[in-house]
Parts: sequence; C-alpha cells; structure tokens
Amino acid sequence: MARGEHHRIHAQDRTQRNRVLVAQEAARLMSEHGIRDFHHAKVKAAERLGIVDTQALPRNNEIEDALREHQRLFHGDTQPQALRARREAAVEAMRFLRGFDARLVGAVLEGTADEHSAVCLHVFSDDPDAPGLFLREQGIPLETQTRRLRWSGGTAQSEHPVLLFGADGIPFDLTVLPMDALRQAPLDRVDERPMRRATAAMVQELMAEEDIAAFNASS
Repeated sequence: MARGEHHRIHAQDRTQRNRVLVAQEAARLMSEHGIRDFHHAKVKAAERLGIVDTQALPRNNEIEDALREHQRLFHGDTQPQALRARREAAVEAMRFLRGFDARLVGAVLEGTADEHSAVCLHVFSDDPDAPGLFLREQGIPLETQTRRLRWSGGTAQSEHPVLLFGADGIPFDLTVLPMDALRQAPLDRVDERPMRRATAAMVQELMAEEDIAAFNASS
C-alpha cells in the first residue's frame, strides 16, 4: 500500500472514531444535563473532547442512537418510567385539547424521553391565538415563544407560536400550526424527514403493545 493511501485510511479511521466519541459524549450531555438541542450537544461534546475536525461531528440520528444506548446502559431503571409517565400525560392532554386535533411528536413518541423531557404536541387552529386563549380560560398559566420550522419541498421555513406550561410536574411544549399542516408535517430535526406524529389513540395502542411485550418477556 502506498504511503499516501495508508495515511488517508488512517485519517478516515480516526475521524470515524472521533464521530463515535462525540456522539457518545453528546448523548451523555443530553441525558444527564437535559440538553435538548442536538447541534448544541454535539458542539459542546466536541469542545469537551478537544476535537476540532468538523467532519468528526456526528449526524443527529447518530446521536439519537447513542442516546438510546446510553439510556439502556445507565438509566434502564428510571428512563422507562419517565417515558411512560409522559406518554400517559400526553394522552390526557390530547384528550383535553381534542378541539385542536392535538398530536404527539418528539422524544416522548420516539421513546428517548427522560425526566428532563417536555411532552411536545402539535395543535391545529387557523386562529393562532385560540389554543392559548382556551388554556388561559382553564386557568393554566402560559409562557409563549415562537419556533421556526422547516418544511419539505426546498428551504421553506415558517414561524409558529409555542405555548409552554407545566402539569403535575411535567413540562408541556405546544406548537400551534394552521389546519392545513395536519396534511403535511414539518421536518424532523433528527433525520430531516417529516415528523412522525400520533393521536391519543395511537399512543394508547403503543403503550398497550409495550405492556404485552414486557409481559411476554417476563413470562
């Protein structure tokens, strides 16, 4: 093998090892420090490890895989409980918000939620103020923000209201979308594909399937 080819392969191996290390450290930061933003987690992880090669920054789905493994290894006794509590809270909230066709998205649906995670919902109304007004009428104090979402079909982005509140110690994060967004989900930050979304009935079915799997595993 030529010397140049040997160096190239060695550099590729080093970059791949660094990608794994950054993904693992980013997963640890997300799990133990409550960092929710993938980009922030991997940049902070690279800084902590002293890795400056931008090619060694893992993709978001690599970090998500590392997060699942970290939770399995280090939080296998607590993470499933936190996830279940948030899925049950999501079902209750979606029933409460049934007038806005609420859908569950994010870590609670995907199974990577922990005690730091909010229940993220999409709610739909052509009047963007209506969901917030409804919640305030129920006596629920809110914080409001805006969120920029990306959509398929190019670089289209749009800003949408976000409603933040807590219930029974669990944070909730509601993004208000127009009714036509029921037909097309915004892009997921993990894989850049349309977000997976679930109704209350779908989440209940998911929990029932997990209960059956757990029962069979213990039998």
